[in-house]
Amino acid sequence: MSSVEELTLAQAHELRRGTVVLACLALLREPSYGYALLETLNGAGVTVDGNTLYPLLRRLEKQGLLTSEWNTDESRPRKFYRVSPDGSLVLTGLVREWQDLAASISRLTKENG
Repeated sequence: MSSVEELTLAQAHELRRGTVVLACLALLREPSYGYALLETLNGAGVTVDGNTLYPLLRRLEKQGLLTSEWNTDESRPRKFYRVSPDGSLVLTGLVREWQDLAASISRLTKENG
């Protein structure tokens, strides 16, 4: 792999890193447990590993953006996360920011392309 390819991959990773919060809040409008969320994110092309996702979920819960509850109905207890009312408001703001940013980047790349 060339150094340009390596640099592109590294920069793409940085670009995606900030989108994981937005993706998690969007997906957690419906309750989900960590591993299922991880699979959904990765399947959608938002690559994240467990060592990143689980601390992020705990941080978002501590900030009041997510709520959680344990489901002990199955043989293995699972902690389910769901976006909180405050998390829904933050999600709305982040989606608006994302759309504005995407429009700005689109304009810049057309102007300079």
